[in-house]
Amino acid sequence: MTSTELTATSSGTSGTSLRIPGPATPYQGDIARYWDGEARPVNLRLGDVDGLYHHHYGIGEVDHAALGDAEDSESEKKLIAELHRLESAQAEFLLGHLGDIGRDDTLVDAGCGRGGSMVMAHQRFGCKVEGVTLSAKQAAFANNRARELRIQDHVRARVCNMLAMPFATGEAAASWNNESSMYVDLQDLFAEHARVLGVGGRYVTITGCWNPRYGQPSKWVSQINAHFECNIHSRREYLRAMADNRLVPQAVVDLTPDTLPYWELRATSSLVTGIEDAFINSYKDGSFQYLLIAADRV
Repeated sequence: MTSTELTATSSGTSGTSLRIPGPATPYQGDIARYWDGEARPVNLRLGDVDGLYHHHYGIGEVDHAALGDAEDSESEKKLIAELHRLESAQAEFLLGHLGDIGRDDTLVDAGCGRGGSMVMAHQRFGCKVEGVTLSAKQAAFANNRARELRIQDHVRARVCNMLAMPFATGEAAASWNNESSMYVDLQDLFAEHARVLGVGGRYVTITGCWNPRYGQPSKWVSQINAHFECNIHSRREYLRAMADNRLVPQAVVDLTPDTLPYWELRATSSLVTGIEDAFINSYKDGSFQYLLIAADRV
């Protein structure tokens, strides 16, 4: 594993230089460059609603009363606020499956993005939250936001490879991937989560996965892979890799019906990116599923 050095700037990750693990493969280097250069307005405009910046999708029924009249001059602003409410509801649902977390515990967000879920986790549990991302741009954003909220002593993002996290064996009480597991090999990923989790610790993922009952990844799943430069796994692969790495599922929740309203609403907004139809069609034809899996480390 090579190392690179991240030097802080006014918008950097800290007041000192940090020695960090670099990407393990050329592909991960490509992913780091992808997210460092990502400039779609959707995540920032949604996060601007209340300062929680996510990199995932939403669940729940749309509150049409909150949207108001489509002819209202504030209609687009209200629609964006509603999309963001559904995003945060998704994060709350994930955090609700982490189990009994105390103020002295450490949580790990693998693939933390701009840090919205880390902030929510600290606000909910009062504990330390460590995030990892391949993107220096995302880590700098997350750490700057933690300083703005004066929680930098409890919430931190690091630029590193989630397959070789800089945490001691058994250090974490719980860990999660929120729509970030499609960028790595699942056997390697779950082996690393099993290492950093203490025995009895909880791992949770929310992810899109292709449905083995469909037979093979559909054309819609292939479009999503190409759009995000990722490799979506099957539901079967998740469960097999967990079993191989001492992670025993305690809950498997199909969130597909719960995420469709988010996508159908987003498709009517100014934030469309061109991938909305692939999500909607694949969820409807059953080739793609949106799952939460919570597992205990044994």
